[in-house]
Amino acid sequence: MTTELSGADTAWILTATALVLFMTLPGLALFYSGLVRGKNALSILVQCFAITSLVSVLWVAAGYSLAFGDGGSFQSVIGSLEKAWFRGITRDSLTGTIPEALFATFQMTFAIITPALVIGGYAERVRFSVVLWFSALWLMLVYVPIAHWVWGGGWLAKLGVMDFAGGIVVHVNAGVAALVCALVIGRRRGFPHVAMPPHSLPVAVAGAGMLWVGWFGFNGGSALAANGAAGMAVLCTHVGAAAGALAWMLVEWSRYGKPSALGVITGMVAGLGTITPASGFVGVNGALFIGAVAGVGCFFATQLLKRVLHLDDSLDVSPVHGVGGVIGTLLTGVFAAAALGGTGFSVQTGMLAQVGVQALGILVTIAWCGLVTWALLKLLDATLGLRVSEEQESEGLDLAEHGEKGYSH
Repeated sequence: MTTELSGADTAWILTATALVLFMTLPGLALFYSGLVRGKNALSILVQCFAITSLVSVLWVAAGYSLAFGDGGSFQSVIGSLEKAWFRGITRDSLTGTIPEALFATFQMTFAIITPALVIGGYAERVRFSVVLWFSALWLMLVYVPIAHWVWGGGWLAKLGVMDFAGGIVVHVNAGVAALVCALVIGRRRGFPHVAMPPHSLPVAVAGAGMLWVGWFGFNGGSALAANGAAGMAVLCTHVGAAAGALAWMLVEWSRYGKPSALGVITGMVAGLGTITPASGFVGVNGALFIGAVAGVGCFFATQLLKRVLHLDDSLDVSPVHGVGGVIGTLLTGVFAAAALGGTGFSVQTGMLAQVGVQALGILVTIAWCGLVTWALLKLLDATLGLRVSEEQESEGLDLAEHGEKGYSH
């Protein structure tokens, strides 16, 4: 059967691609910038723009080909360089019913946001040169192989791992990397004894709202067609985010007496990250449950890491995206059941086997990402030095690294 280009599918994925890029710029950039101290606000914006540019070029050079190219006898592990520099990708070449150029660009936006998410684990204390080198190496050595294993026809895909839009590839991956960064790089000076509140919650809330809207493209676009799967993914995405925000807000209100703006938007992001792997496989009631579990589970994970263990994952990437990705990936293996309104399992032997495959995907990602991230940080520390000086950290990265101020006062 010859596949033909679908105008409807193409139009939707064009829109979804713009929405996913919108998640990073300006969504994540504003969200993260508002959450740090004012003296570092501009540095976060610069890092997000620089990572977007750097990853885009690397994706064209080799990232796309290695993630989605035909690896031949190595297909289970990695793709080939047959499509390096987008060789062979023309106006007429297709992936399914959409132009391959569009598919490659859509996947590029996922590759952009994943290392950008990791910024939250080391914000306010790392050299800008290290951010660039780490993001480039991490993309090629961590993101690309795992994307291939899960989405590019690699060994996890062959085992039947279900990850509709990036619970493993994006969220567990970024969460583990942020955790390792926080452990290796160490705390910001003064943490946890010096208060480090967000400098602008309105900016963070605006960024969070952009993330919510952009996530429709992130999850709905992963259907790669304008069809019922995309529609259900968008519905489940919205419901999961709403349930996560409400659950976090209610737990926080119960424990501390007041619901905070920071809590509501963090719960929303937890709901979004957690529903991501399941969004195209579950029904709306499954999404409600997954989002609610995310709000509660990620709230307590954040409390444990910050208040008990005093781990300085500056913007809570590991307890929100990492823990959320784990919860969502495991629950995909439950709520994808046809009896629960889902699409059915990839592993035909049933729920228990599917949950087992999901758990394997999580464990492999934790191991590979954790080990390679640690090695990259040690290499960069030995060559460039990871942290800015104590004086520069006190002054703020806006001035110390970029010679500019985000605010005149």
